[in-house]
Amino acid sequence: MRDDEDYEEEEEAGVEDTDFGGEERGGGGYSMNFRMYENQFPEIDEVVVVQVRSIAEMGAYVSLLEYNNIEGMILLSELSRRRIRSINKLVRVGKQEVCMVLRVDKEKGYIDLSKRRVSPEDVQKCDERYQRSKAVHSIVRHVSEVVHVDMEQLYQKTAWPLYRKYGHAYEAFRLAITDPDSIFNDETMPDLDPAWRKAMLADIAKRLTPTAVKVRADIEVTCFHYEGVNAIKRSLLKGVALGTEDLPVKIKLVAPPLYVMLCSSLDKVAGIKVLNDAIEVMQAEIREAKGDLQVKAAPRAVDERDDKLLSNLMSALEAQNQEIGGDDDEEEQDEGMGNVDIGA
Repeated sequence: MRDDEDYEEEEEAGVEDTDFGGEERGGGGYSMNFRMYENQFPEIDEVVVVQVRSIAEMGAYVSLLEYNNIEGMILLSELSRRRIRSINKLVRVGKQEVCMVLRVDKEKGYIDLSKRRVSPEDVQKCDERYQRSKAVHSIVRHVSEVVHVDMEQLYQKTAWPLYRKYGHAYEAFRLAITDPDSIFNDETMPDLDPAWRKAMLADIAKRLTPTAVKVRADIEVTCFHYEGVNAIKRSLLKGVALGTEDLPVKIKLVAPPLYVMLCSSLDKVAGIKVLNDAIEVMQAEIREAKGDLQVKAAPRAVDERDDKLLSNLMSALEAQNQEIGGDDDEEEQDEGMGNVDIGA
């Protein structure tokens, strides 16, 4: 543990003390800066997110972002497992790091941290928790402005009871979107002001309502035997039939023999799985008719750019078909499959 003389020596040596703005207050005089968790200080061995404020001879001064920017220090010996040639190559002022808490002196406010003892798995878990905590904090902060109350009061009445009951308030907030009474009730939040409840639920719905992810796969389906187009259509319909109301499967003809499979889902993993399952069923069906299905691009999440590229491709191919035309077989296949989306 460091002592007061260590701090004094470093201050005399000209250690930079970055000002991060001090305490911010709302229009009504209520505090707008506050810690994310009920404990005022982190526990020993807890993994936390910090931001480097300044670099000194014996280590780096940091702010603990989840604990209202209280100061901590990463000792030089705890920066890296390797030999340290240059501290500036290991940490930079302003950069966020994930550290483990080694010592906490609550009376003096000293917190010693280690970067070298944190594993890659610790970093990932900590980052996921921090992102969820930031989302909760953003909601509490905004609502505290709306209802003109200190963040501490709002945390005490809403988020912190949920941290205790559910492990993290984020999951409970997500559940409150579809079932608010199961979360915001008298048992969990006794004597909660109705205006606070209303504002919290409105902000949660606005910020945390999940958006659908579009999943796409590109396939080529052919059948040059007797059943031809009918076998292809039957195969595609088998795949579409695997879709559900929550995971609808659609198939679009790009240009024979190329098709795209689409699924909109709130769960990317579930969307990818249903398309993979559909591909297996369609492959079995078309191969029974002595046809074939080849996956040109496996199921994956796509964005608006991909949608636009697909739309442009289909428009270009449609224009090309209209200009050039096709032989009788192509016309027969186009007539059999048409431009209608399967599963639409």
